Amino acid sequence: MPAAPLAAADVLSLHDRLLGAPGWPRSEPPAGVSALWAAVQANHRFNSLLWAEEDLARRRTVADSEIAANKRAIDGFNQARNDATERIDELLLLGLGLVDQEAARGDAPPVRLPPGARLNSETAGSMIDRLSILALKVRAMREQTARSDVDAAHRESASVRLARLAEQRGDLARCLDELLADTQAGRAGFKIYRQFKMYNDARFNPVLVQEQARR
Repeated sequence: MPAAPLAAADVLSLHDRLLGAPGWPRSEPPAGVSALWAAVQANHRFNSLLWAEEDLARRRTVADSEIAANKRAIDGFNQARNDATERIDELLLLGLGLVDQEAARGDAPPVRLPPGARLNSETAGSMIDRLSILALKVRAMREQTARSDVDAAHRESASVRLARLAEQRGDLARCLDELLADTQAGRAGFKIYRQFKMYNDARFNPVLVQEQARR
């Protein structure tokens, strides 16, 4: 059985390093040496862009047209983030030898799970996606602990929440390593699940279908 394609500690390190990179996420450093690490970086970048747009979309003192632009950007970044998550699963399963190259990009690629292997309901890609979001939450909460325009109670509350987020991040990283180790050993596995986000697809969103019909 091939070695596990990645370790959670390396994912955490990449997430933190990218958050500190100049110009991130509007500009980004060169991606990793493999397609897998490029997909992990892309997922984190789109989550970072999505985070910024979500903040902007909550404004109350700008024109509605600006909020509409934020909402459309959110849709685009969310779709790209989802696509990158699915690509991570494809590449992980390819690296573990559990899916064929030709089938990996299909709607329902067959994954070869050993007999008796536990099927994990959450994929490794979705766990990496959650780790990306947790990295953003940790950074944002840490900034709250250093604010000088709030009282000590606010900073203390933020410190408590920061510790909880760090615990959640560590727990999830450990679960990712365990899932990959179990998959490598044939004790567990996961599949490539397509999200089929219909609202972004003019063929399936009923409102967009109606708009096209009226044109």
